[in-house]
Amino acid sequence: MSDPALVRDLVEEMIEAIQKIVRRCGRVGCAEDFLEDEEGMILLDSICMQLVALGEAVKKLDALMGGELSRRYPQVPWRSVAGMRDVLSHHYFDLNAETVYGVCRDEIENLRQTLERIRHDVAKEIMDDE
Repeated sequence: MSDPALVRDLVEEMIEAIQKIVRRCGRVGCAEDFLEDEEGMILLDSICMQLVALGEAVKKLDALMGGELSRRYPQVPWRSVAGMRDVLSHHYFDLNAETVYGVCRDEIENLRQTLERIRHDVAKEIMDDE
């Protein structure tokens, strides 16, 4: 790992983004709730922005970890997380509320748990180096 402190800081930012997603999606009972009114659309937009940030951060995290992210933490489909960023950024008008809701409902907790594990591993590595 090139710089454990940079990894730690990036992972912290990613966990904060997930916390925002969880809080915001907690007000949504189904994908259609995003589309019912302006407030739902604002929630969808804000959640998508956090998903874009997470996807971009995954690319940076993998680079900081020397391309070892998938090997060391295979429980997350990292390419899909980064790919979601690409879809949301480049094909925004093709956005599918059901897909975003499904990610929030089914995938985000696994990502959070894995990032917590990475944070723990990096903290241990930093302590070992001191």
